[in-house]
Amino acid sequence: MPVLPRVLIVGLASVALASPVLGQKSDDQISPKSVQLQRQGQALYSAGKFEAAEDVLETALAVDPRNRWAFTDLARVAERQHLYGKAIRMTNKALQLEPNDPDAIAVQGEAMVELGATARAQQNLQKLQSICAKGCPQVAQLSAAITRGPTVAAAKTPEVPKKD
Repeated sequence: MPVLPRVLIVGLASVALASPVLGQKSDDQISPKSVQLQRQGQALYSAGKFEAAEDVLETALAVDPRNRWAFTDLARVAERQHLYGKAIRMTNKALQLEPNDPDAIAVQGEAMVELGATARAQQNLQKLQSICAKGCPQVAQLSAAITRGPTVAAAKTPEVPKKD
């Protein structure tokens, strides 16, 4: 008789653990409205309208927070605005949804380079090389950024004489 309660507990635990998985959407089930907004944000980004692109991409994420491409595009916008910490945070969110997203890894690596964290960017490059065995454009993109080095972190502020 003591076996029955154990079986019931194990059965209930397995159902409880499996139920959150049933409610999750796969990438192909992302809201079409979110995808449409994300594409609109890409167009605004391409036109150089970064603030408008940021607003539209944030709306896309409000519609469907599983749209990892919107996180990556938002990271690109943040990079153009020299907000490299924000770019890294946005790519981290995209990588939580898909750990092997080559675009997110490359954008994150570029932001790391700009902050002067070339060793961490090199780790991203190694990860990209393992993901893209045949080579992909993201590998060349991140490799070029690492070779170029930080542009903002290396820039020096002009010295202004102190006023008494």
